[in-house]
Amino acid sequence: MAASKQDFQFFKKVPTVGSEAAPVVSDATFDQSGATPEINVHDGVPKSVGFWASARHKLFKDRLAMFWTVILILIVMVALIGPKIQHYDPNLIRVDSRNIGPSAAHWLGTDRLGRDLFTRLCLGVQVSLLVAILSTILAIGFGTIYGMTMAFFGGWVDEVMMRIIEVFNSLPSLLITMLLMIVLGDGVWTMLFALAVTSWSSSARQARGLVMQLRGLDYVMAAVMLDTPLWRIMTRHLVPNMMSILILDIGQSIPQNIFGEASLSFLGMGIQAPNTSLGILISNGQDQMLQHPMQLYVPILVLVAIVFAFNIVGDGLRDALDPKFQS
Repeated sequence: MAASKQDFQFFKKVPTVGSEAAPVVSDATFDQSGATPEINVHDGVPKSVGFWASARHKLFKDRLAMFWTVILILIVMVALIGPKIQHYDPNLIRVDSRNIGPSAAHWLGTDRLGRDLFTRLCLGVQVSLLVAILSTILAIGFGTIYGMTMAFFGGWVDEVMMRIIEVFNSLPSLLITMLLMIVLGDGVWTMLFALAVTSWSSSARQARGLVMQLRGLDYVMAAVMLDTPLWRIMTRHLVPNMMSILILDIGQSIPQNIFGEASLSFLGMGIQAPNTSLGILISNGQDQMLQHPMQLYVPILVLVAIVFAFNIVGDGLRDALDPKFQS
């Protein structure tokens, strides 16, 4: 099938001595969607743009994803810097300052115990993001190693490990979380571990499918024939080829874990006082919804903004990294 002018625009007529004008490759502009490289010729030497450079270029052109990336960065910066500006103890109870509205001293007012809401909101964002990000990394890290092991060995090892995944998937996530809270106690680290335990199986299945496609490649088979250690085959040959999918998985899992932490804390099964999180702030604000609605609406808006920003950025990463979604 002949290429169209829109696909290839690199032939430029230049005069030659004693002959007709000949087509010379001077510049190539390919469709930059997907992993197709852009080729530029300078001084007769072609320079190709690799997969990651092409993906980065495509992501930066996504204005919606870039806008919400900036919003997300601003939220994180305010959450980190805000408590240093206000200088309030987020757990200090002051009965004489209960339910004060927004003012120069208390930017978002105080709650029913006289605690500064802005400081507690900043701390809540920090805790929720910490739990969501670390639990995502833990779940995807363990799930990827588990799935790679399944696919690489195959046979009865694959069968046994797959049955374990099916057992985990058959158990309600809420039940597992409640059992972990009873056994390990309440706290940030218990919540982090519980979210990881209930979400690693999907990463294992995905890693298994990817490795089953990669293990038959020539360079992987050559490494096996040379008795290369398994950990080196995984880190040198398999993981680099899976990195784009792992980044997508992280971008999509973080908002799920943020919402999961907020939901469990709202129900009283997550992080407990005196610690705070977005879920705890929403739960506390529910009691003051009629008299002081700002105590409820502000943490809800922040939670929605964070989850929405991660989802939009995740969609942008998907469009830039996953060839199936590239036009």
